Amino acid sequence: MTRAAHAPQLAYLGAQSPLPLLSAVALRAAVALARWSELSRTRKALKQLDEHILRDVGLERHAAYTEARRKFWQG
Repeated sequence: MTRAAHAPQLAYLGAQSPLPLLSAVALRAAVALARWSELSRTRKALKQLDEHILRDVGLERHAAYTEARRKFWQG
């Protein structure tokens, strides 16, 4: 989706008062944990893909293996 599709929601959020400090920290932590979880899950799945699927997405086994070995915090 494009940024224009979310313009009303972004305008609404921009007009709101900032979050209290503790809430902002908790939100950032939750976003980071969700991102790390997604990276971990997708890298585990990448490790299990068959050769023909890797070819379909344009990856070689070595590149997929290298990416799958990265730690979840290594963006």
